[in-house]
Amino acid sequence: MQPFTLEFGRFRLELGGSQTCIMGILNATPDSFSDGGKFNTFDTAVRQGLKLVEDGAHILDIGGESSRPFAAPVSEQQELDRVIPVIEALSKQIDIPISIDTVKSGVAKEALNAGAAIINDISAFEKDPAMADLAAQKNVPVVLMHMKGTPETMQVNPGYDDLMLEITTYLSLRADYAMQKGVQKHHIILDPGIGFGKTVAHNLVLINHLEKITALGFPVLMGPSRKSFIQNILSQKEMTPVGADSIKTECGTLAAVAASILNGAHIVRVHDVEKVTAFTHIIDSIRNA
Repeated sequence: MQPFTLEFGRFRLELGGSQTCIMGILNATPDSFSDGGKFNTFDTAVRQGLKLVEDGAHILDIGGESSRPFAAPVSEQQELDRVIPVIEALSKQIDIPISIDTVKSGVAKEALNAGAAIINDISAFEKDPAMADLAAQKNVPVVLMHMKGTPETMQVNPGYDDLMLEITTYLSLRADYAMQKGVQKHHIILDPGIGFGKTVAHNLVLINHLEKITALGFPVLMGPSRKSFIQNILSQKEMTPVGADSIKTECGTLAAVAASILNGAHIVRVHDVEKVTAFTHIIDSIRNA
């Protein structure tokens, strides 16, 4: 696995070394696919953020707009109201970087001012072109993700002529665009977008051939946590519905995390940081043996 050092502000992350980087998910939303509504008040969100850090997260990813399939967008003000107070509170209490999960440059700007240090844009700067200028101006790391369509449309019969070629080409072009706008190459992280405009089969191929993404020469983030492809496989195999919060789905997530790491992922974005931290200690030990 190619190692990378991500330095920004007072933070330094070693990616691809002895330890997989864990990004903990904090959804300050009422409607996210797995934990929607659990942490959508200020107190519950802050408590959960502190727990994720205590459990071993290296990055805390905070979002105020659900990107689950068929989710409708929310207003910029709604998103700001959900995330800014939480970021302000947590940034004063934790010593790991906070990532703002948004496609709106206005939200990202206020989040960075409030204490966030990374921009995680699922549209790879396509939704709001001002995002690239903001990232360059603030000199912060960015996560650029592949998504076919929008959250509202992405799971309506997604199709590809050549899955891996199309994803790698897209991510390469978006990275080039970011660099042309002034984002430093060493600040770019690529996310192939598990579950975003992809069928179960697409997701499995993507994990199995992740080396084609890592070959682009950037750190790679994978987010398989509790995704519907895991639930669908388990439901089919066990011939009974398996939900997002099932222990079986958690086990399936660990399997997808393991495969992602062994195939070259530098960062894994997950809900259950405590379990994944213990799990990655073993996977990393095997990977580095």
